[in-house]
Amino acid sequence: MEQQPPISDYGFLSDSRSGALVGKDGSIDWWCPHRFDGSAVFARLLDPGAGHFRLAPVGVGGPGYRVERAYLPDSLVLRTVHHTPHGSVAVVDALAAEVGARAHELGKNSPAVLIRVVEGLSGRVRMALDFAPRPEYGLLTPYLHDQPDGGVLAGAGPVVLVLHAGGLHLRAGLDRVTHEFEVSAGQVIGMDVAFGEAYGTPPARLDPLAALAETTQAWQAFRESHGYSGRYPELVKHSATVLTGLTYARSGAVAAALTSSLPERIGGDRNYDYRYSWLRDFSLTMRALWVAACPEETSRLFAWATRSIGRFGDEPVPVLFGLEGERDLSEHHCDHLRGYRGSRPVRIGNDAWRQRQLDVPGEVMSAVWRLRDYLGARFEVELREMVLGLTEQVAATWHLPDRGIWETREEERHYLSSKVSCWLTMDRAVGLADRLGDQADPRRWAKVRDEIRDAVLREGWNDRIGAFTGAFGSAELDASVLALPVTHFMPATDPRMRSTIEMVERELGTEDGLVRRWTADPAGFLLCSFWLVECLVMTGEPQRAEATFERVVGYANDVGLFSEQIDLATGMQLGNMPQALSHIGLINAAWRISEPDSY
Repeated sequence: MEQQPPISDYGFLSDSRSGALVGKDGSIDWWCPHRFDGSAVFARLLDPGAGHFRLAPVGVGGPGYRVERAYLPDSLVLRTVHHTPHGSVAVVDALAAEVGARAHELGKNSPAVLIRVVEGLSGRVRMALDFAPRPEYGLLTPYLHDQPDGGVLAGAGPVVLVLHAGGLHLRAGLDRVTHEFEVSAGQVIGMDVAFGEAYGTPPARLDPLAALAETTQAWQAFRESHGYSGRYPELVKHSATVLTGLTYARSGAVAAALTSSLPERIGGDRNYDYRYSWLRDFSLTMRALWVAACPEETSRLFAWATRSIGRFGDEPVPVLFGLEGERDLSEHHCDHLRGYRGSRPVRIGNDAWRQRQLDVPGEVMSAVWRLRDYLGARFEVELREMVLGLTEQVAATWHLPDRGIWETREEERHYLSSKVSCWLTMDRAVGLADRLGDQADPRRWAKVRDEIRDAVLREGWNDRIGAFTGAFGSAELDASVLALPVTHFMPATDPRMRSTIEMVERELGTEDGLVRRWTADPAGFLLCSFWLVECLVMTGEPQRAEATFERVVGYANDVGLFSEQIDLATGMQLGNMPQALSHIGLINAAWRISEPDSY
């Protein structure tokens, strides 16, 4: 049985509307062309028969073959060079930008066209093309039709795809297009796959060579409009580019990851759909975009969040939304898919939207606090109502159990990180009271804030193990407590916090700087690893922080991408890819190293 490549084999393409993954073997194994959280036309990532577009030399992986890849500078245009015994050939892959799109226009009107350009570098290399679209995550096998202009149209259900391949004479097969051709040094062949709707917008027609040049310029112009003056500038700029690639430009929402159901453990069932935008990630994302000098993206993300939340009453604020603010993200299983290396179920949708997660208001309030100087001395009505509503909801519910930061699907508990986030809500509300009108009640809010703090210090500290633990009354360590100094709940130099950091590093950490979320967690969680870096800076250990940071960033793949976790035994990347939180953690840790006193 065919086995999917390692997760780290994949490079990320984006047009800030949708994204694709292309492997070292030249196969595009994931593409949801309508938008990030839309239906896939290539999903070999989750089942060998669920669709792909492979373009590579004949005999990939054989004797004398090697591959090297890199993004074109300041872009998500990926260049892969295949070296064979007969010569070398480059394949440059991109998702096309709209013609003329520059700076913050990138992605707002993307044409939904995949570009692949083959360039002969030396010798004469025989190439193989295998185009096998399978819309609806592999449920549909399209009809293929030869076109008068030399292309091939694939149509099934709501989807139309049109493949063009330069001067090559392609012929439609029964369920795919296969073709072999030779490329000589200096020869260039442009290909494109354009997406359209069966009963709507027809596929765009682009010149792939011109579109590739235009797309490269669009990405580079975007990066030129953003600056960063801290340590590790190349790493930070690249991670900021990845975050831009995960941003749905039409709304400003940032997808947590490109993919669904890549497992936390091979063969396990913790396989979730991360193609939505989490309010929990909100303040971390805002901080990262702020650090990477992306003020317009910060403002648009904030506007998306306030619109998505809307008016609310006593019901918990949802933890996540669709990329245009959809609330109902009900989950179902794709039982026809085998899952990545047999890891089932494959989930579409995410039922975490139904959970009570008390940390969410604190993330939103932290973002409001960060933007307070841009939001005016007196907030507009809708913003004022949202802030007041979040504050009063936390004041009334902070004592309840919830599902916690890791979104457990087991029983609710009194998670420490959730209580700290409730404290954060009340603390920020007190600081913002003078902008909230007559309904502000800072004296009462301060009392609730102090009650929460007392409860955390009393119920969250475990004297026997000498650390704050994951939940009230628990003896189990949890790496989420590393967020306490990051959120300024408690100084990292406080004896209890310092003891906690040492315990987490000793019991949940590894020599390579990776940090597990809890004792039984089989993998290092990259965000927690970067939190450890921040904590080490704040305890006055900058050299150890830098050494840890440099070890952790060494787990990126060859083109600088992170998934969610790292397998401790093999070093394999695990979880959905690329993962926004991992790149956010890198940016924030690099800035903490650069500016230890940054807020």
